[in-house]
Amino acid sequence: MNHHRQSQRTIEINTRLVTTGVVITAAGAVVAWVGMAIAAAAVAAAGRRLIREMDVPPSQQAAMKWRQAKEASRAGMQAWHSTSELHS
Repeated sequence: MNHHRQSQRTIEINTRLVTTGVVITAAGAVVAWVGMAIAAAAVAAAGRRLIREMDVPPSQQAAMKWRQAKEASRAGMQAWHSTSELHS
């Protein structure tokens, strides 16, 4: 009879190092989150300051551009109609 014995291999993990790695990773994630929050606050403050310093508020600028677009569209339609009437 030929008996084969398989040796069981086990992985030995240094749990102290794993725990240290997890703690450092978590601390790094917290630092990164705080950094992103500070950067977002700075960008938002700059945006608010920019809007406050504008001569014409964005809502009024949008309304003016909308009126200009409607007028340009109307003028284009009138020109197209007058041209098509000449060729009819």
